[in-house]
Amino acid sequence: MRFTNNLRRRAVTWATAGLAVTAVAGALSLTAASAAPVTSARHSGAFTFGLVPSPGIKSCLPHAGGRVTIIPGSQNDTMEVSIFGMPRNAEFDLFVIQTPNKPFGVSWYQTDVNADRHGVGHATVRGVFDVETFSVSTGGTTTFGATHQYHLGLWFNDPNVPFHLGCEPNKPGDKPIMTPFNGEQNAGIQALNTSEFPDNAGPLSHVHR
Repeated sequence: MRFTNNLRRRAVTWATAGLAVTAVAGALSLTAASAAPVTSARHSGAFTFGLVPSPGIKSCLPHAGGRVTIIPGSQNDTMEVSIFGMPRNAEFDLFVIQTPNKPFGVSWYQTDVNADRHGVGHATVRGVFDVETFSVSTGGTTTFGATHQYHLGLWFNDPNVPFHLGCEPNKPGDKPIMTPFNGEQNAGIQALNTSEFPDNAGPLSHVHR
């Protein structure tokens, strides 16, 4: 009789535990189902565009290019950047810029993008990368009104890399061209940009939250 009672108690315990697990699983399923439409809605406005070789780059890096996808969010945006056809293990700096080619206008340092041994690189960044992207200076060392920046530009972090690849004029006695487009202000020339879009209507102007 004692053995039978023990079995009954165990059966009740197992049944109760099974109900608890089922309830938790059901709650998790409901939560996942509720969250799914929100994720889909966030991605429904995604905008994808290309990065193309800057002037002079295609001759030294014939396969260079990139791809960018911007996913709008409720408060900010996610930008996925991929590059390919680049020198192996080279480092690059991505800027949000006013115009794709010189003189570039108002520019904002965004992220590093480093190529691997296959010349491929990737970076993910969060920020405002849409029709509302702008800079303004109301005083201080310089003053300018609200200025939208709708283009992207990618620069060689090391000026010696494009110099030795022959991506810039290179006569005996010449030195690598240096530009301020990295954290130390000693970058090389621009490698990729968004010049497939008009100067005043860059790809970021097509993204809306």
